[in-house]
Amino acid sequence: MSDDRRMLAETLRRYLSEQYGWDHRLRVAYQAPFHDPEKWAGMADLGLFHALVGEDRGGMGGSGFDIAVIFEEIGRALCPEPVLGAVMAARLLSATGTPLTALLSGETRYAVAIGELDAPYDLDGIACRADRTGDGWRLTGRKSVVYGGGVADRLLVAARANGQIALFDLAAAEADLHPYAMIDGGPAAEVLLEDTPATPILPAAQAALSDALDWGALALSAEALGAMEATSAALIDYLGTRKQFGQPIGTFQALQHRAVDLTIDIEQARSIVILAASAMGTPVQAKRVAQAKHLVGRVARKLAEEAIQMHGGIAMTWEYPVSHYAKRLVMIDHQLGDSDHHLGRLIETLQTA
Repeated sequence: MSDDRRMLAETLRRYLSEQYGWDHRLRVAYQAPFHDPEKWAGMADLGLFHALVGEDRGGMGGSGFDIAVIFEEIGRALCPEPVLGAVMAARLLSATGTPLTALLSGETRYAVAIGELDAPYDLDGIACRADRTGDGWRLTGRKSVVYGGGVADRLLVAARANGQIALFDLAAAEADLHPYAMIDGGPAAEVLLEDTPATPILPAAQAALSDALDWGALALSAEALGAMEATSAALIDYLGTRKQFGQPIGTFQALQHRAVDLTIDIEQARSIVILAASAMGTPVQAKRVAQAKHLVGRVARKLAEEAIQMHGGIAMTWEYPVSHYAKRLVMIDHQLGDSDHHLGRLIETLQTA
């Protein structure tokens, strides 16, 4: 890791540790607006969003490793701020040449609306329709589980126009938004569009949307790494503390083997995330991201299940952090394509090679 990225990671970890304590996290993640606008502004003041894009777009980062470093810390702190939307929006707006000043300053929060009820992951299944009218374009359809949608200032919406997938920009206030918290905390929304005015910003957006989904999947994979490390640390601590028959349960060989297997799985997940981060912007980006999201999703689910079982009943309680990490790990697998979806992408890659 370079000195700049190490400094970024340490700064963000210190900020989240000092400003986003566990009690604060529980309070804001599940109560409207399901994040903390003040802490969002604080993260912007740190220059966090400038690390999402390269110098040519006004930032100071923008590589796969920059994204991975940021999201690993977000995952470690279980921070519910909707930074994922900023990552994907930065990629899409860069593809259109739109200035990023408002995004990088944190002044404007973006959410990217792609998934639908009958097409949660696949761009080809998008049914949201864009129609040209006398005074511009209007969108009709429904976007489902739009992460950050409930607190966004602007929405970037994928819709079908003239037989192809296009990208539209609209003020969030123009849409019929139904905000809610994800089951693991953090803001999301159902977005209902009914003859809603919007501005087309990219007529043929399939490639740009695929690219944004790749970067989002990398971010989520890195976030899972941070959450897995925190969960594993809590598990190891518990195994060394909880006693049965007068000795720590961590001395029992069966539990030792399970804990070691989980540690190996996490290291394998870390390796594939590093490989994916190194491939961003190259011809093998999509393949590496699919490999990472597939493996990380499987490991994350396994760790969540194992941690709950080895902790016993306390891991099911609201007060114990492991229960919240487990929920986040399971949810990450379902965001932007679950393990089965990305396995399907890999199979398609092999069939077309």
